[in-house]
Amino acid sequence: MIAAFRMGLVGGQRAMTPLAAVAIGLARGELPARDALTRFLARPLVAGGALALAVGEMAGDKQKTAPDRIVPIGLAARFVTSAIAGAVLVPQRERWWGAALAGTTAVIAAYPGWRLRMTALRRHGQTPTGFAEDIAVLTAAARIVRGRAAVA
Repeated sequence: MIAAFRMGLVGGQRAMTPLAAVAIGLARGELPARDALTRFLARPLVAGGALALAVGEMAGDKQKTAPDRIVPIGLAARFVTSAIAGAVLVPQRERWWGAALAGTTAVIAAYPGWRLRMTALRRHGQTPTGFAEDIAVLTAAARIVRGRAAVA
């Protein structure tokens, strides 16, 4: 359950990263593809598409016209992608709990993450703060998947 919670924290900052992280982990065999959902996410085309969406989100985040992460559609995306990742990262019998925990955590974490980003943005600018956030998010997501892979 800790992995689902942590991935929810990641999802609060970048909506597409949780989905991309677990899809890539599944495609590379780092996470077990044990059922229809995980076998679907493990497909190279799906994992590649999730990665492309995550990269696109990170690139778009540096634009001045990028919407805040706390707009309704952004919160919905965070909930859904984090819930899917949370379901993948927990034992199958706990899938619904993992999904609920990760999705809810992502929505809640979006608010303090947005507040911190706005504070840092005023001092350091949009692009540098965005790259710093990207590094933190990517590092955390990779560690979560690798940590889960060691258990699985």
